[in-house]
Amino acid sequence: MAEIATVARPYAEAAFQAALERNALGAVNEALQMLAAVAADPQMRSAIANPKVTPAQKKELLDSVVGARLEHVSENMVSILVDNHREVLIGSIAEQFDQLKREHERVIRARITSAKPLDDQQRNDIVAALEKRYGKKVEAELDVDPSLLGGARVQVGDQVIHASVRDALAQMAAAIAR
Repeated sequence: MAEIATVARPYAEAAFQAALERNALGAVNEALQMLAAVAADPQMRSAIANPKVTPAQKKELLDSVVGARLEHVSENMVSILVDNHREVLIGSIAEQFDQLKREHERVIRARITSAKPLDDQQRNDIVAALEKRYGKKVEAELDVDPSLLGGARVQVGDQVIHASVRDALAQMAAAIAR
């Protein structure tokens, strides 16, 4: 939903700036991720979206679930969102805040899908090559897909590096078909 992301962006940017000023990027990110998980729960989402539930009740409900684990910036964010009937934005704000934090810290995510489980050395070699290529720290998520036959496929953002046997065979088939 592009509209939600667009409306959530200023909130995420404001929370990021406030967290940066307080040197609390990690704590705010953790709190926002927790809030997003709570807000994604079907029962909680139903209660938050219910127009019969007052803003004070919504704040009390959220506070009872996560209040003790929130720090100042995320506490203020919840209050502002509830007061402005923008609770639906919590997930998108958390996602965008995490993205801003990663950009600030020069960290990218990579999904490495291999035909068989990678050992630590193979994982470290791939991560080191990606860090060198992108000039950023890489956080890798590992997946196994036996249909790749061999090798691996690496996805960084919207870029995919095809290095699997299945991908090589598909490229050869396409070349022959031309």
